[in-house]
Amino acid sequence: MKQLTKAEEQIMQILWELKEGVVKEVVEEFEEPRPAYTTVATVLKVLEKKGFVNSRKVGNVNLFSPEISKKEYTGFQFSSLLKNYFNGSFPKMATFFAKQNNLSIEELEEMIKIAEAGLDKENDKDN
Repeated sequence: MKQLTKAEEQIMQILWELKEGVVKEVVEEFEEPRPAYTTVATVLKVLEKKGFVNSRKVGNVNLFSPEISKKEYTGFQFSSLLKNYFNGSFPKMATFFAKQNNLSIEELEEMIKIAEAGLDKENDKDN
Protein backbone atom coordinates (compact mmCIF):
# COMPACT_ATOMS: atom_id res chain seq x y z
CA MET A 1 0.00 0.00 0.00
CA LYS A 2 1.19 3.50 -0.78
CA GLN A 3 1.06 6.67 1.28
CA LEU A 4 -1.65 9.09 0.20
CA THR A 5 -1.04 12.77 -0.47
CA LYS A 6 -2.97 15.26 1.65
CA ALA A 7 -5.45 15.89 -1.19
CA GLU A 8 -5.92 12.16 -1.79
CA GLU A 9 -6.48 11.53 1.90
CA GLN A 10 -9.08 14.34 2.13
CA ILE A 11 -11.03 12.76 -0.72
CA MET A 12 -10.72 9.28 0.78
CA GLN A 13 -12.05 10.59 4.12
CA ILE A 14 -15.09 11.92 2.26
CA LEU A 15 -15.60 8.69 0.30
CA TRP A 16 -15.33 6.60 3.47
CA GLU A 17 -18.14 8.71 4.92
CA LEU A 18 -20.29 8.69 1.77
CA LYS A 19 -19.60 5.00 0.99
CA GLU A 20 -19.94 5.97 -2.68
CA GLY A 21 -20.47 9.12 -4.67
CA VAL A 22 -20.08 11.01 -7.90
CA VAL A 23 -17.53 13.82 -8.25
CA LYS A 24 -20.15 16.50 -7.60
CA GLU A 25 -21.12 14.89 -4.26
CA VAL A 26 -17.49 14.67 -3.19
CA VAL A 27 -16.90 18.35 -4.06
CA GLU A 28 -19.98 19.36 -2.05
CA GLU A 29 -18.58 17.70 1.08
CA PHE A 30 -15.60 20.07 1.18
CA GLU A 31 -15.75 23.25 3.22
CA GLU A 32 -15.49 26.58 1.42
CA PRO A 33 -13.52 27.35 -0.60
CA ARG A 34 -14.22 24.07 -2.36
CA PRO A 35 -11.73 22.61 -4.81
CA ALA A 36 -12.58 22.68 -8.50
CA TYR A 37 -14.67 19.84 -9.91
CA THR A 38 -11.87 18.96 -12.34
CA THR A 39 -9.33 18.79 -9.51
CA VAL A 40 -11.45 16.34 -7.54
CA ALA A 41 -12.13 14.29 -10.68
CA THR A 42 -8.39 14.09 -11.41
CA VAL A 43 -7.54 13.04 -7.84
CA LEU A 44 -10.26 10.36 -7.93
CA LYS A 45 -8.79 8.96 -11.16
CA VAL A 46 -5.32 8.89 -9.53
CA LEU A 47 -6.81 7.09 -6.50
CA GLU A 48 -8.40 4.59 -8.87
CA LYS A 49 -5.06 3.92 -10.56
CA LYS A 50 -3.44 3.43 -7.15
CA GLY A 51 -6.15 0.89 -6.23
CA PHE A 52 -7.76 2.92 -3.43
CA VAL A 53 -10.99 3.61 -5.31
CA ASN A 54 -13.07 1.85 -7.93
CA SER A 55 -15.64 3.34 -10.24
CA ARG A 56 -18.57 2.18 -12.29
CA LYS A 57 -20.61 3.97 -14.91
CA VAL A 58 -24.11 4.96 -13.88
CA GLY A 59 -25.77 6.69 -16.78
CA ASN A 60 -23.30 9.31 -17.95
CA VAL A 61 -21.36 9.68 -14.65
CA ASN A 62 -18.83 7.62 -12.74
CA LEU A 63 -19.84 6.43 -9.28
CA PHE A 64 -16.77 6.11 -7.04
CA SER A 65 -16.43 3.92 -3.96
CA PRO A 66 -13.54 3.05 -1.66
CA GLU A 67 -11.61 -0.10 -2.51
CA ILE A 68 -9.52 0.16 0.68
CA SER A 69 -11.30 0.49 4.03
CA LYS A 70 -10.54 3.27 6.46
CA LYS A 71 -9.48 0.62 8.97
CA GLU A 72 -6.97 -0.89 6.51
CA TYR A 73 -5.45 2.49 5.71
CA THR A 74 -5.36 3.53 9.38
CA GLY A 75 -3.46 0.33 10.18
CA PHE A 76 -1.00 1.02 7.37
CA GLN A 77 -0.48 4.63 8.52
CA PHE A 78 -0.04 3.58 12.14
CA SER A 79 2.49 0.89 11.21
CA SER A 80 4.43 3.38 9.07
CA LEU A 81 4.45 5.96 11.86
CA LEU A 82 5.63 3.39 14.38
CA LYS A 83 8.37 2.08 12.07
CA ASN A 84 9.60 5.39 10.66
CA TYR A 85 9.54 7.57 13.77
CA PHE A 86 9.79 5.24 16.75
CA ASN A 87 11.95 2.36 15.46
CA GLY A 88 8.97 0.03 15.75
CA SER A 89 8.69 0.62 19.50
CA PHE A 90 5.14 1.09 20.71
CA PRO A 91 6.31 2.09 24.23
CA LYS A 92 8.44 4.89 22.70
CA MET A 93 5.47 6.09 20.69
CA ALA A 94 3.11 5.94 23.67
CA THR A 95 5.62 7.85 25.80
CA PHE A 96 5.96 10.53 23.12
CA PHE A 97 2.18 10.78 22.80
CA ALA A 98 1.72 11.00 26.57
CA LYS A 99 4.34 13.77 26.88
CA GLN A 100 3.00 15.74 23.91
CA ASN A 101 -0.54 15.65 25.29
CA ASN A 102 0.43 16.05 28.96
CA LEU A 103 -1.60 12.97 29.92
CA SER A 104 -2.22 12.14 33.57
CA ILE A 105 -1.54 8.75 35.13
CA GLU A 106 -5.30 8.13 35.18
CA GLU A 107 -5.55 8.82 31.44
CA LEU A 108 -2.62 6.49 30.73
CA GLU A 109 -4.22 3.75 32.83
CA GLU A 110 -7.49 4.24 30.94
CA MET A 111 -5.60 3.85 27.64
CA ILE A 112 -4.10 0.59 28.89
CA LYS A 113 -7.53 -0.71 29.92
CA ILE A 114 -9.00 0.15 26.52
CA ALA A 115 -6.06 -1.52 24.73
CA GLU A 116 -6.37 -4.65 26.89
CA ALA A 117 -10.12 -4.86 26.24
CA GLY A 118 -9.51 -4.52 22.50
CA LEU A 119 -6.85 -7.23 22.57
CA ASP A 120 -9.12 -9.54 24.59
CA LYS A 121 -11.90 -9.00 22.03
CA GLU A 122 -9.51 -9.80 19.13
CA ASN A 123 -8.22 -12.92 20.92
CA ASP A 124 -11.80 -14.12 21.48
CA LYS A 125 -12.48 -13.78 17.72
CA ASP A 126 -9.37 -15.83 16.91
CA ASN A 127 -10.40 -18.71 19.18
